[in-house]
Amino acid sequence: MTASGGALRALARCDALAELSSLPGGLERVAFSPEHRAANALVGSWMQEAGLAVRQDAAGNVCGRVEGERDGLPALVLGSHLDTVTDAGRFDGMLGVLLAIEVVDRIDAATLPFALEVIGFTDEEGTRFGNALLGSRAFAGRVGADWLATADRSGVTVAQAMSAFGLDPDRLGEARRRPEDLIGYLEAHIEQGPHLLDADRALAAVTTIAGARRFTLQVTGRAGHAGGTPYARRRDALVAAAEIVVAIERIAIETGTIGTVGRIRALPGGVNVVPGVCRFSLDLRAETDDARDAALDRIDAVAHEICQRRGVHWQREERYRADATACDPALVTAIEAGIRATGDQAPMRIWSRAGHDGMAVSDVTGVAMLFLRCGNDGISHHPDETVTEADTAAALDAFTAAVLAVADQHRT
Repeated sequence: MTASGGALRALARCDALAELSSLPGGLERVAFSPEHRAANALVGSWMQEAGLAVRQDAAGNVCGRVEGERDGLPALVLGSHLDTVTDAGRFDGMLGVLLAIEVVDRIDAATLPFALEVIGFTDEEGTRFGNALLGSRAFAGRVGADWLATADRSGVTVAQAMSAFGLDPDRLGEARRRPEDLIGYLEAHIEQGPHLLDADRALAAVTTIAGARRFTLQVTGRAGHAGGTPYARRRDALVAAAEIVVAIERIAIETGTIGTVGRIRALPGGVNVVPGVCRFSLDLRAETDDARDAALDRIDAVAHEICQRRGVHWQREERYRADATACDPALVTAIEAGIRATGDQAPMRIWSRAGHDGMAVSDVTGVAMLFLRCGNDGISHHPDETVTEADTAAALDAFTAAVLAVADQHRT
C-alpha cells in the first residue's frame, strides 16, 4: 500500500478506536476497562492482518511480532499507547501504534537483521490510577507491589482491576523484557505542541524526553472572618499561594523550563472566610534534570520569602518524579535518515515537553522518537487535536525509512 493509502487507513483506524470510549460524547479509555479490552482486540486484529503474531502480555499490553531473516533474533520494537486522558483527542498515542502496524505492512521483515515487534501500551497517561507509564514500566520490569496497591477513585486497586480484566497480578513480572532480546524502541507521536507548526515543518527527531517532577504544595495561614479581620492581621493562605503561582510562571519563563499549576483549593472554602489553608499542584519539567531542579530551587526560595513576609507556612511534597531521557544517538540518526527520505534534508531536532513510554522503555533498551506536526495551534489532550493526511503520509514514509536505516546500521 502507498504511504498515502497507509496514512488514510491509519487515520480511519484512529476514528474507529475513538468509538471505544466510556465517556458519552467524548473519548476516554482507561486501563483494564471494557474499552481497553475492546481496543486490544481491535488493534490485535489489525496486527494479524499485517502478518504479526499477536498476544496480550501480563500487563495488558497488546503485542505483535514478525520474525526477521531468521527466527529468534532480538527485536526492534515500534509502538505507543492506546489509553487516553479524559475528553481526549484521537491521535495521541493511537496514531503511533497504527503507523507502526503500517510500517510492518510495508516492509519485508524476512530481509531484516532483527525481528519487528509492535506494542500498544496500556496506562501511559495514568488517568485511572494516577501513576503514568504502567504498561511500559512493566515492559521494563519496573512495577512493584506499591503500584499494584494503588487505587482508583472507586477504591479499586490495580491488582483488583487486573484480576477483573483476566490478568494475574502475581505474574506481572512476566511482562518484563530482557535487554539482550531488544535492539531498540522507536515511537512515532504527535508533537503535542506548536513548535513544528510555528517552524512550518511536518516532522522532527526528538533528542530528549522532558524530566518531570510533580508536587503537592501547601500554604498554611489562619482562617478568619472576612469582615472582622483587618488586613494587617490577616494570614491569608490563598493570597500567598496566588503570589507563588505568579512567581512560578515568571521563573519558568526566565529559565526556559515549564511550570504548571493545574489544581488549587482554598480551605475552609467559605465566601466570607479568609482562607487558612491553600493546597495546589505543581508540574515542573525541562529538557534536562539540572535545569528542572535549578528552577525548583528558585521556586522554593521565592515561596519561602513570600510566606515569611506574609506570616504563613510553606510546605511541598513530591508526588511523582521521572528524570529526563536522552534518546539513543544511533537511533536518532536513523530517525533523521527517515526524515531525509521524505525530502527534508535538514531534519528539525526538538525536545519533547511531554512524557512518553520511551522514558520507561529506556531502562532496557535505547529509544528514539519521530514527532509529527499537530494542527489547531498544536493543541493536544483535547477533542480538537488534529493532524493532516499529508503529514501522516510523510510520517509513515519517515518511520519506514528509519526502520530500514536501523537495519543498515546492524548490517555494518
